[in-house]
Amino acid sequence: MRKSFIFFLYVVGIMQFKAQDKIDKAVQNLEQNYIQEKVYVLLDKDNYVVGDNIYFKSFVFNGYSRSTISTTLFVELYDHSKNLVDKRTIALKNGEGDGSFTLTEALKEDVYYLRAYTTWMANFPEEFNFMKQVPIYNPNSEQKLTLTKNTKWTANAFPESGTFIENILTKFAVRVYSEGIPPESWSGYVVDSEKPNEKLTTFKGLDKNVGIFTMTPKFGKTYKVIVEDNKGAKQTIALPTVANSGINLQLVNDPKGISYQIKGAALPQGLQGYSIVGTINNQMVYRANIKTTNNEASSIIPTKVSNDETAVLNITIFDEKQNPVAQRLFFINPKKLNLDEPTLNFSLNNEPRAFNSFDIEPNDDFKNYTVLVRENQPSENKNENTLLSAKWLTGDFTSSIFNPSQYFEKTANPEAFDALLISEKWKRFDWESLLSGKIPDFVYKPQKNLSFKGKVTNNGRFLPNKNINLLLKTENSDKSFVPVTTDDNGFIYLDNIYFDEPLSISYYLNKDKKQVSENDNVNISFQSLVTNIPYRGNLPSTNYQLVNSGQTSNPAIAKALQNKKNQQTLKTANEETLIEEVQVVAKKVDKKAELDKELSSGKFSSMDATIFDFVNDNKDAQSSYNILQWLQGRVAGVTFTMDSSGNYIPSIRGSQANLFLDETPTDASMISSLPVSNIAMVKVIKNGGLVSNAIAIYTKRGNMLAEEDKSTEKVNKTILRGYDKSVEFELPDITSDAYKKIKTDTRETLYWNPSLSEEGGLAPRAKFFNNDDAKKREIIIISFDKDDKMLYYNEVK
Repeated sequence: MRKSFIFFLYVVGIMQFKAQDKIDKAVQNLEQNYIQEKVYVLLDKDNYVVGDNIYFKSFVFNGYSRSTISTTLFVELYDHSKNLVDKRTIALKNGEGDGSFTLTEALKEDVYYLRAYTTWMANFPEEFNFMKQVPIYNPNSEQKLTLTKNTKWTANAFPESGTFIENILTKFAVRVYSEGIPPESWSGYVVDSEKPNEKLTTFKGLDKNVGIFTMTPKFGKTYKVIVEDNKGAKQTIALPTVANSGINLQLVNDPKGISYQIKGAALPQGLQGYSIVGTINNQMVYRANIKTTNNEASSIIPTKVSNDETAVLNITIFDEKQNPVAQRLFFINPKKLNLDEPTLNFSLNNEPRAFNSFDIEPNDDFKNYTVLVRENQPSENKNENTLLSAKWLTGDFTSSIFNPSQYFEKTANPEAFDALLISEKWKRFDWESLLSGKIPDFVYKPQKNLSFKGKVTNNGRFLPNKNINLLLKTENSDKSFVPVTTDDNGFIYLDNIYFDEPLSISYYLNKDKKQVSENDNVNISFQSLVTNIPYRGNLPSTNYQLVNSGQTSNPAIAKALQNKKNQQTLKTANEETLIEEVQVVAKKVDKKAELDKELSSGKFSSMDATIFDFVNDNKDAQSSYNILQWLQGRVAGVTFTMDSSGNYIPSIRGSQANLFLDETPTDASMISSLPVSNIAMVKVIKNGGLVSNAIAIYTKRGNMLAEEDKSTEKVNKTILRGYDKSVEFELPDITSDAYKKIKTDTRETLYWNPSLSEEGGLAPRAKFFNNDDAKKREIIIISFDKDDKMLYYNEVK
C-alpha cells in the first residue's frame, strides 16, 4: 500500500492544531527512520533427502509492496546447532529472486533451518528474519528424524485494546500456543476467584489458535479463565487487575469503514485532549483529536486510509499528555484481498507418468510467473504459511501461529482473525522510543548490487596511489577494461557490479612495457563488502527429534527416500564408460601423481590420501567461494561447519582437521582469502602419521600451467564469485530406457519455474509428467504487475 493521504478528524467539535507536538515529532521519526523489509521464501516442497536440490523463490516486501530498498538477499542453511551449513547470495529484481541449494551426501539426517534476510533488515530485530524448518533425511544416518505428536500447550488472555476497566463490557481474545500440534479442540470458562464453581461465561475455540468471550468486570474483583482441551488437559489464566479508571477502545467492521467506540471511566476532563493515531506499515494514515468532555466518543475510520486495500491498521489512543494508553490492531477489508487470478487452459491426464500441461492466458499486466506443481499430500494437521499469510500476517508478527494460511483462504473466519489481532501487538516500533526521539542504529546500509574491496600488494608491500588496469570477463560476456587507482592505503574498490557467473579479473600495473615483468609479484586480494551477517539469536524450537530407529513411518518420507533410490538407478543406468575415457583418466592420474611428487614432502605422504589436481583438472572449482567450500561432499568422512565469520572449518571423521598452506600450518581465515585460481593441489590426509588428519593446500609455482595453457602469456589473475544462480529444474525423460527401469515413480515436485513467461509469442505454458500416483496436484502461480497488484492461484487439480 502506498500512502496517498492522511485522514484528519476532530471528534465532537473543531479545534486548531498546535505547532508540531510530541505526536507529530514521533510520527516524523517513525516515517523517516523505521522503513523496514520483510521476506517470504517459497520452497518447492516441505521435506528433502540428501542429494535433492532445494529450489526456492524469494519475495521481499516493504510494507505490502515489493521492496526497492535492497538488491541483494542472503539465504542461509543452518543445522540444529546453529552451524552455518551453506549460503546463497541472491540478486533481487523488483523484490524477487530465486536460487537453490544442493544437499550433499555429507549432511546428517536432522531438522535444518533456512534463514533469509537483507542487509537493511539487519538494522532491526532478528526476530523479523524469515526462518523456516527444513527436515532433511539421509538413509545412511544412524539416527532417524521423527515428528513428535507434542500437544503441550500454554494459553493467555488479552483484553481488547489492552485495558480492563470496571463496568465496561470488554472483549477478550484467548490464545493457545504450542511448539508442536495444538489441541484438536478446546473450550473454556471464566470465574470469579472467590466463587470458582460459578461460571460467569463460557466460550469455545474459534480455531486451534484463538477463542473469544466478553464480560463486564467489577472493581476489586479478580477473575480467572480456565481453558481445557479435548483430552482433558487444563490451564488456568489470571486475568489482568480491574482498573477503576482509564479507557477501552472497541472496533468493529462497518459498511462505511471501521467503527470505533472509546469508553472511559473516572476521567476528570472526560476524553478532552485525547488523540487517536492510525498507522499502516509504520506510516500515519489517520489522526483524530477529541474535544468532548464526555467519557464516550465514537466515529468511523474510512477504508480510504488503506486506499481501499487489505491492510493491518494499528490504532493507538493517546491521553491529554500525549502518552499512549490503549492500542488495537485491526484488519481492513478482510474479505477483499484484491487479488487477480490467472485464466488457465488445462489439459490434465491422471494416468501414471502421463504428460500434462496448462497455459496461462496472456495478460498485459503480468509478464513473469512463479509456477510450482507438486503432488498434493493432504495432512491431518495442516500447518502452512503461504505468500498471502506472510505478506499480511507472519511477516510482521513473530509469535507462533498454527496454520496461518487459514486466515486468507476463501473459507476464512474473520472473527477468528480479529481475535488473533487482539492478542497481538505491533512490535516493529514502540511509541515510548518514538516519543523520546530514539532512532535505530543504522549499522548496515543497503548497497546497490555487489561491491568489493581489493588489497593491492607487490612483494607483500601495499601499493598506495598506483594506477592499476583491470580486465573483467565472465564466460558469456565481453572483456571490460577498468582503470583504477589505489587509495592512500593501497586499496581499490569495485562498486555496484552485477554478475552471476565467475568473474575473471586480470590485473597489471599501468607501467611502461619494459617494466611489465615487475607485475609478476603484484597481487590483489578481494574482499566482498556485501556479506552475510551472523545469526546471534536462538533457533526456533522444534517438535522433531532424532531417534535410534530403523524405518520411517511417514508415507511422504518413504516416497522421498524411494525417489532417491530411483535417481541412483537412473544414474547407474546412464553411466557408460568408453575406452577413450579410461585412457584420458589414466593420463590424468599420471599427471596428478607427478604433481604430488613435485609439491609434497615425505612428511605429507600417506597411504590414505585423496588428491585433487587443479593444474590439469577440476576447473569447476574456480566458481567456489574458496577451496574448502568446494571440497564439501567430495571426500568421505570429511565434513565442514561454518563459523560466525563465514569461514569453513573442516573435520575428518569427527575431529577437527589441521590446515596447511604449502606445508606451513595455517587457519581457515587465511584459506578463505586465497584465490582458488592460485591453488595447484589439495591433499586430504586421514590419519597421516606426522600430520594426523589434515588438509594440505599447495599454491602454484613458477610456470605451473595446464598443458593447454602453457602457450599463453602469464598474467596476474583472480576469480570473484558473484550472485548465485539456481540449478536448472529438469523434467525427467520418461520415454528413456533408463526410466523404464523405475518401478515406482515417487517424484513430489513435478514442475518448477520461478520465471515463466511467453516464449516465441506463445502463451506461458507449464509442462510436466505425472508420477505414478499424482491424481491430485497442488498448483501455485504467483505474479505481480507494475503497481504491485498480486496475481495468485493455489488450487488442487
